[in-house]
Amino acid sequence: MVKGNQTNVREFILLGFPGSWYLQISLFLLFLFMYFLTLMGNITIISLVGTHRRLHTPMYFFLCNLSFLDIWFTTGYIPKTLVLLVSQSKTISFTSCLLQMYFVFSLGCTEYLLLAVMAYDRYLAICRPLRYSSIMNRICVQLVSGAWTVGFLYALLNTVFTFKLHFCGPNQIRHFSCELPPLLQLSCTDTFTNQVVLLTSAVILGAISFLLTLVSYIHIISTILRIPSVQGKRKAFSTCSSHLIVVGLLYLAAFIQYAKPSSVSSVALDEMVSIQYSILTPMLNPIIYSLKNKEVKTALRNILGKFKFLK
Repeated sequence: MVKGNQTNVREFILLGFPGSWYLQISLFLLFLFMYFLTLMGNITIISLVGTHRRLHTPMYFFLCNLSFLDIWFTTGYIPKTLVLLVSQSKTISFTSCLLQMYFVFSLGCTEYLLLAVMAYDRYLAICRPLRYSSIMNRICVQLVSGAWTVGFLYALLNTVFTFKLHFCGPNQIRHFSCELPPLLQLSCTDTFTNQVVLLTSAVILGAISFLLTLVSYIHIISTILRIPSVQGKRKAFSTCSSHLIVVGLLYLAAFIQYAKPSSVSSVALDEMVSIQYSILTPMLNPIIYSLKNKEVKTALRNILGKFKFLK
């Protein structure tokens, strides 16, 4: 075991997306386009919620936070990836690597917790409609603040233990970003403590967010099934279907990433899963909520109508 916290390796080489120059340029243009759509879509959601009084409700407050989070979450990945695709140098400094890891860790954890909070919000709206306003207007800010705080503390906990590791080579990361599991494989020191901290914190927070989401939707579906009219069922389900799709996309990625057997593990599969939750889902979130939400679509039409009037 190497003692001390000095680090011989001052930079890492990211080996993600190997291939021809044409492939690199194609991926660069694709990711750039997806990043543009992500920024425009989520900024639009934030603008609509901020400028329309009818959207000043807890549900849209949560949606606004999700859009803000997605902007920064995908920003933690794409800009550096774009540079790597068109640059001859594939290196990232040790400090920048840990900063990216912390940034992505914290926002990723916050997103799962925020989606659990949004599931609880839908539970109250559908299962406890008479008490919804009195409860949510009182605690919505505390719920969002708690999700952000826990997310950043979770990332800080894992990052602090990473600073104690010693890296003496090799320094090649078989990924397009700095994530903790491949980083631990490069350490010269014993990573048992890091793995225990990572696994324990991930299981605890993952279980809390998943169980809160699952229990909320069990009650929601049970309540919807008891509604006598078909129109009533359709209206109730439409209020939570968008959120259910977003939750499904994220937990599907998590399931593939962590539940797959080691025999099918591959760099290509890990990168595809990372693209799904770090780039694709943040891009799709505003589209999903816009297409499935009548109030968002109405607010968007009002904005577009004003632009037509100006012409």
